[in-house]
Amino acid sequence: MKSLFDSISQEMSELTTKRYSTSFSMGISLLHKDLHKPIYSIYGFVRFSDEIVDSFHDFDKKALLEDFKNQTHQAIQSKISLNPILNSFQWVVNTYNIPMDLINTFLHSMEMDLEKQDYDKETYDKYILGSAEVVGLMCLCVFVDGNIKEYEALKPSAMKLGSAFQKINFLRDLSTDFQELGRTYFPGLSMNEFNAQIKATIEADIEIDFKAGYEGIKKLPKKARLGVYLAYRYYFKLFKKIKNTSIEKILKERIRIPNNKKIGILMMSYLKNRINKI
Repeated sequence: MKSLFDSISQEMSELTTKRYSTSFSMGISLLHKDLHKPIYSIYGFVRFSDEIVDSFHDFDKKALLEDFKNQTHQAIQSKISLNPILNSFQWVVNTYNIPMDLINTFLHSMEMDLEKQDYDKETYDKYILGSAEVVGLMCLCVFVDGNIKEYEALKPSAMKLGSAFQKINFLRDLSTDFQELGRTYFPGLSMNEFNAQIKATIEADIEIDFKAGYEGIKKLPKKARLGVYLAYRYYFKLFKKIKNTSIEKILKERIRIPNNKKIGILMMSYLKNRINKI
């Protein structure tokens, strides 16, 4: 039965999300239940794409990504795939009319990760657009349920929020990305020259994105607002921790928020939503 296969596919996307990210799982849990399956489906697609370029070092990553890209296009066109993650993803793309240019821009950013490169301002912005901002826009398509006017009004804020999240990821993973993957995303940054002034400049840029992103959260449909706000609060907490962490420590280890702190953020976000303080 096709309905059973579709249900299993969506369960695989949910399992992928929960196994890979407690933070995103918590955020999705606070969305309206109607939004759970489509957002799990988007995360599963994004996670598998990212896994190809970040983890499969003993395989031909370029060939794997090209195959995954071709399967993605075929799945969306045919409205079915024997890959459960892609079957789940094509369902959300076709149901919520997610533009193909968002998907292709995302996949191009994954291709950028296949080769070691020095980022300048242009390629840095291009990578953030593809790896984060368009993912936020995919989710926004779901949140507004096809309302084009609402989508266009919230689009700039959604992009800024995705940009802030990604830049924080870059800071958090600075050591791992450089030592294990040979990547440094910040334009013109040499690890030997990373200092307090450069860190402060990056943090000031993130704060601008955060402010713009938060304004959009307040205007989101009610069924999406709390879950996105939780993600915002989590990343803001991580950002504050990074700001208060020495450069020496950032260059040696990945900065994290403990699970008990995540629970506290969840409870506080829920209470603020209850009293309309978001």
